[in-house]
Amino acid sequence: MHTFKSVKIIDDGKSIILQRADGKALRYHSTWLRDNALDPKTRDTKNGQRLITLSDIPIDTSIKSAILDSKGENISLTFFPELKKVSFSTNWLQMYAYDLEKKFLKGWVSTDFKIWKSDMAKNIPNIDYKNAKSDNTLLLKWMKSLYKYGFAKIRGGNKESGAIIQIANLIGYIRETNYGKFFEVRTEINAVNLAYTNLGLQAHTDNPYRDPTPTIQILYCIENSASGGDSKVVDGFKAAILLKEENPEYFDLLSRYCARFEYNEDGKTHLQSRRPMIELSPDGEIIAIRFNNRSAAPITDVPYNDMENYYKAYRKFSEIINNPSMAINFKLKPGEGFVTDNTRVLHARTAYSGEGTRWLQGCYVDKDGLLSKIHTISEK
Repeated sequence: MHTFKSVKIIDDGKSIILQRADGKALRYHSTWLRDNALDPKTRDTKNGQRLITLSDIPIDTSIKSAILDSKGENISLTFFPELKKVSFSTNWLQMYAYDLEKKFLKGWVSTDFKIWKSDMAKNIPNIDYKNAKSDNTLLLKWMKSLYKYGFAKIRGGNKESGAIIQIANLIGYIRETNYGKFFEVRTEINAVNLAYTNLGLQAHTDNPYRDPTPTIQILYCIENSASGGDSKVVDGFKAAILLKEENPEYFDLLSRYCARFEYNEDGKTHLQSRRPMIELSPDGEIIAIRFNNRSAAPITDVPYNDMENYYKAYRKFSEIINNPSMAINFKLKPGEGFVTDNTRVLHARTAYSGEGTRWLQGCYVDKDGLLSKIHTISEK
C-alpha cells in the first residue's frame, strides 16, 4: 500500500482529496465516507452489518475537518451537521478506492480468474480427500484454485453411495433440486434425463432452465469399468473471449439477446428461464455462460432481422467450445471426483459401452458457500 502525505477538503466540504507520496491523489465524497464509517454506532462490531439507513444520514452532509496523522496511516474526519467524528486507516481507503480510471471494454474477465485451454491439463488443481479434511492450508489452496480456474479434482474419497455429500461439505452447502440432494449418473431404462443414458454428451452447463442456475457442480465416481465414458471440461469464459476476438458481432448477439431454456418432466417438474448464453454485468464483465443444446427452448427474443446471424453466432460459439484444443480430458476412477463452476465451465462425456459399469453421483453447491469458506479460513 502507498502512504499519504496530505489531505484537503474540497467542493465546499462535499469531498476530500488525499495526496499520496508517489504524487497520485484519490478523492472521496462526504456521503460515501459517512455511509462507510466503521464506528460501533454505524457498524455492528460482530458481523460488520450496517446499523443505519441512508435516510439516517443528513442530505446536506459535509466534512467540517480532516486531519491526517504524522505517519500518514490514519485520517480523522468530522462530519457536519452531525458533528460526528470518524477515523479511517489510509490502507482501508486505498483498498476501497473508487476514484480510479477504469477502461472496461465489453467482454472483460475479472482478474480473479485465469482462463485456460487444454494445456491446463498438466496443472489441474487436485487434492486428496483426507488431506482436504484435515489440513485447512491445503484445503484453502485447493478452493482458491477452484475459484480461479473454475475447475478442480479430488481423489481418495470413499467408494460408496452418498460419499459425494462428504465432498460437498468441504466446499459449502448443498442446493437440493427436484433431483434430490444428489443424483445418480448411470444408465436407466426410460431415463428422464439424457445424463442417465450411455450416450455421449456435448459440452454443456447444467440446468440453465433454473433461475438462478446452480453455481457449483460436483460429479463423483463410485464405479467405472465401462469402456468409454471419459469426462471433458471446457472453460466457457475462454470460449467467449475467443468468439469476441474472432467475431465481435457474434459475441454481441449472444450477450445482447436472451436465449430460452426449458425442462418439462411429464407434469412433475416444469422449469423455464430466459437468459443470454453469454451474460455480462452492466459494465461489460463476463459473469456467466449458459450453453446446453439439449435444454434449449425456441428462441423468441431475437428480432427477425438478427435471427439468422444469431444462429450463425450460436453455431460458431458451439464450434469453439467443441474444438479439441479447448478441452481437458480425463477418466474418473472410483473415489475420484471433479468440481466445476457451473456458471463458467462446461463439462461433457464420451459415450460408453453397455459392458462393465459406470456409476457417478452428482450434486450442486452454492458458490457463496465456497467464497465464505475461503474468507473464513484465510482470516483464521
